[in-house]
Amino acid sequence: MKIKRSHYILTLGATIVFAAFEIVFVQGCAPTNAVAAKTGVQLWGENCQRCHNTPSPSTFSPEQWETVGMHMQTRALITQDEKNKIVDFLKTVH
Repeated sequence: MKIKRSHYILTLGATIVFAAFEIVFVQGCAPTNAVAAKTGVQLWGENCQRCHNTPSPSTFSPEQWETVGMHMQTRALITQDEKNKIVDFLKTVH
């Protein structure tokens, strides 16, 4: 009986962990239509200024903006599409 109960508890725990992972990391990163319609400049202003003053686009080279974008994507919890729009904007106005 104890083996079945511990197996049930482990299975239930694993199910809860995977469900939480899916909600937070998969569904939580899906952009809404309103976010998907925003331009790179809008996303740059909204996301970057949450934590610090936004740097000038000329602060970094286009290659450096790619690296900054990858780093900040994980820090700011933005989607790949949002990161691409922001980096593309920063590269074009550089």
